[in-house]
Amino acid sequence: MNHKAIYKLYPQVVTVDDTAGAFDKDGNKVEIDLAAVNAWQDPEAYKYKRAAEYPPVTDWLDGMVKGDQAQIDKYIADCLAVKQRFPKGVA
Repeated sequence: MNHKAIYKLYPQVVTVDDTAGAFDKDGNKVEIDLAAVNAWQDPEAYKYKRAAEYPPVTDWLDGMVKGDQAQIDKYIADCLAVKQRFPKGVA
């Protein structure tokens, strides 16, 4: 069950249990539409995808310390390529 989707789609929900369901602050069960939950796309998913693909920052730092502009430029180009592959707001 996609807990993040449930919390975003049903702001009154404070607890989600995969077997028991979703509940509000008073312990009342909140009926959820599983189709809507499954269809929900995280608008911040691009952040996680980018983080997994970015080159290590140590590559940039090494280039800075050595004064290697080609290495720094490559690091920047690699980061920009990741941003292009995973644009903001696209899941």
